[in-house]
Amino acid sequence: MDELQELVVQTGAVAQPEAAANAEPPRLELTVEEIIEDHVGSLGFAQLLHVFFVSIAWVFDAQSTLVTIFSDAQPAWRCKASSSSLPACSATTPAGMCGLDRGAWEWVAGSKSSIIAEWDLVCGKRFQAGIPASLFFLGSAAHGRLADTYIGRKNTVWLSCLLASITAFLTALSPNIWVYTIFRFTNGFARSGVGICCLVLATEVVGRRWRGQVGQYGFFFFTVGFLSLPFMAYPARHSWRAIYKIMSLPPLAYSLLVLPFIAESPRWLAVMGRTQDALLVLEKFAKLNGRKLPPNVSISVPTAASSTAKTESLWSAKWATRRVLFLMAAGFGVGFVYYGVQLNVENLNFNLYFTVGVNALMEIPAIFLGSIFLSFASRRLLFSSSSYVTGAACFLCILFGKNTKSRGSLAQLSIEAIGFMASSMAFDILYVYCVELFPTNVRNFAVSMLRQALMLGAAIAPHLVVLGRLSPAISFVIFGGLSVFSGLVTIWLPETRNAPLCETLEQQEKLEKMNSVPVSETEGVTA
Repeated sequence: MDELQELVVQTGAVAQPEAAANAEPPRLELTVEEIIEDHVGSLGFAQLLHVFFVSIAWVFDAQSTLVTIFSDAQPAWRCKASSSSLPACSATTPAGMCGLDRGAWEWVAGSKSSIIAEWDLVCGKRFQAGIPASLFFLGSAAHGRLADTYIGRKNTVWLSCLLASITAFLTALSPNIWVYTIFRFTNGFARSGVGICCLVLATEVVGRRWRGQVGQYGFFFFTVGFLSLPFMAYPARHSWRAIYKIMSLPPLAYSLLVLPFIAESPRWLAVMGRTQDALLVLEKFAKLNGRKLPPNVSISVPTAASSTAKTESLWSAKWATRRVLFLMAAGFGVGFVYYGVQLNVENLNFNLYFTVGVNALMEIPAIFLGSIFLSFASRRLLFSSSSYVTGAACFLCILFGKNTKSRGSLAQLSIEAIGFMASSMAFDILYVYCVELFPTNVRNFAVSMLRQALMLGAAIAPHLVVLGRLSPAISFVIFGGLSVFSGLVTIWLPETRNAPLCETLEQQEKLEKMNSVPVSETEGVTA
């Protein structure tokens, strides 16, 4: 009997480990943030490749936005040699061309060199020249909710690039200023999803340590697009229509040949309840990085996140509403100055192609310095400091711009370039800051609201540029004042450096309370 009992005990002792060995390992539930940080890699070859191909679209965004520097510029004019009124025709006439008979003068580069030359948008029609650019920026409406809730980041970029290509080509066929204005508005609406979604799509696949640098990486491609404009515009300097036709081709090729191979944001997929699709994307990234996900890993989504993702609104939380309104106030000033200074280069009395090239080159140190500072410095301090430097430079431009009617002041151009570099840094940092201030399910919408404020400022700027043709000092005073205002507004926003990216508003509120982020003290608590 004792032998039988011993045999039973021994058999049980052997059987128990065998059962444990055959049992499935417990599921390892991790958030997308944890999988990226611990298993995919914070920033590896896969993410670099992804960010590179996503960021190419910024080139087209820059070209669409800044092409009016050339297409809507006021070209040089001269007296006609054969005119009978030659003795009375002089460029120093107090009223300029407006004091002369229309047949006494002509455009140096021909009547097709810009929309102003083709449709004579001078003198009494002067302010009509600023309407197309203003409507373009107003057309930069929100694709944010579309990308957050319905079709995702990748598909929004695809749709934006395709529509931007079509509307750019149609712009070249405009028969008059009003049709041109309508097509510029539609082009602005089409391309508005490019910058927003590219920024979010790039930053959502990397770890928190690299978010700032990756955000700046996209702006480098915007600079490439900016730099490409003089090279596109100079060969087509006698035909503004040719510039638009050339500009319509790259985004079409990109949307058909590159975008289909880019992955969707795993964070967005997870929040939408598509956790298996998100896991597949993360597995591909891990494989390219030379890593492997645990076989038992699954994505943990915050409670009811997938069901609330489509219903939770940015306006449903008081702290989020107040936060986005402060951002939009800062964004209005930054957009006004950043785009206004670029469009205002014609009032510096320098060669237009040269000054555009100088400003474009100043974007490079802005991106480089921004990337370095973002790796260790406070977002809020960086933004406000950049805004104050921009304001100071604008005020100094007034002093160095005196008595430069005949030719430009090199000192003024240098100060303007430094101011533009600082405004570019503020512009770039504000986008990165916005990405970090809001959770996944409203992030794209929040960035689009910031974008809308930036574009509202940009929409007013062209009219100030037209006014600057009469008095350049006025434009610099307003640019300087708005820069300082934007820097002051961020005092009421929290710091986000090294903060994790949350998935829902509820999750972010709880996390910020837990980490003693002063949401309740400075911004209020959700209703």
